[in-house]
Amino acid sequence: MLPPSTEVWNSVEEAARRVFRAYNYREIRTPILEETQLFARGVGEETDIVTKEMYTFEDRDGSSLTLRPEATASVIRAYIEHRLDQRPGVQKLYYLGPMFRRERPQKGRYRQFFQIGAEAIGSESPFVDAEVIEMVMEFFRAIGLEGFQLLLNSVGCPKCRPVYIARLREELAKAAPSMCADCRRRVETNPLRVLDCKVPEDQPIVEALPSILDHLDPECRAHFDAVRQSLTDRGIAFELRPRLVRGLDYYMRTTFEVVHGALGAQNSVLGGGRYDGLAESLGSKVPAPGIGFSIGEDRLVMSLEETRGEEFKPQLCLFIAPLGERALRESALLARDLRRLGISVEIAADARLKRALELANKLAARYALILGEDEIASGKYTLKNMATGEQVSIAREELPARLGRG
Repeated sequence: MLPPSTEVWNSVEEAARRVFRAYNYREIRTPILEETQLFARGVGEETDIVTKEMYTFEDRDGSSLTLRPEATASVIRAYIEHRLDQRPGVQKLYYLGPMFRRERPQKGRYRQFFQIGAEAIGSESPFVDAEVIEMVMEFFRAIGLEGFQLLLNSVGCPKCRPVYIARLREELAKAAPSMCADCRRRVETNPLRVLDCKVPEDQPIVEALPSILDHLDPECRAHFDAVRQSLTDRGIAFELRPRLVRGLDYYMRTTFEVVHGALGAQNSVLGGGRYDGLAESLGSKVPAPGIGFSIGEDRLVMSLEETRGEEFKPQLCLFIAPLGERALRESALLARDLRRLGISVEIAADARLKRALELANKLAARYALILGEDEIASGKYTLKNMATGEQVSIAREELPARLGRG
């Protein structure tokens, strides 16, 4: 990641911190290396992440360690280990950082990639589901992302999902022989994952499979109805996608995804959902229902660069061209004082005046300040507006107001 792209990254992360704080989320930082078993148990033994994509190695003491492929399992481990259930209210946590998966590199997908995510732990309420989704929408609004779409589904619960999976297996027994190798394997190991197949030739078969929304039990249906009503109350548009499942085993009930057209076929920038049984599967003796999401920051930044990249480029405020050694020393003090006010300043330490002004133009500085013996003696500096060419003589103490703070 190089400038100016890093400016987009910084803007995105600053917006995430600002919006998440408004919803009372606090940052958590989990280790990059975790015990392999955490992800095998939490993510799922038969998921592509565990079977194909994790970077796993044996440590010197014979223990198996893995570079984290995702963060939710790590957050729940920390929640259990540090007894966050003893703290008052719903635990609202967010994270930013690198994840690692050995998947085929493609547009916006890398083997070291970055995620922004959040988890709300300690409530089964559909109101919390809607609030989490609202926070995502507010974050996208804050960074100016346009043209995205919210997709919504429910994948039921351990009580009603087995009935649907049995029905799915019946249909797949007839269709699987003509599907891709991964789907044929998933029919036996995790048939729900067949719905997540991205192979174009398999899509007509996937679309014809039974809908999980027709198999929700009364509790799951009431929960999903309440989520949809709360989203409607908040003015949040969504599209029902009965084939939408998440790639990890721990999800139940509400699942959602945000897609963006600038990314082509693999257009998802965010995935999330509810995972009420995850804490128990990781050894918690206390139920810890939760819901969360993760944003593919690489893909999100790519979308912003393609649609609004120019807006994120920072502009140098002031370029100082000192004339002589004494002026160079004076420039250092002036630049320090302006920088303390948040004004960006660059000094031409070793360039003649003509070359310095050419450099100021190439750096797209808003103003250039010429500082020589006469200016130092009079206390009046020559300030040039690089866009209009206008030059004014200005006292040092007037500079901050003329330049603006920032």
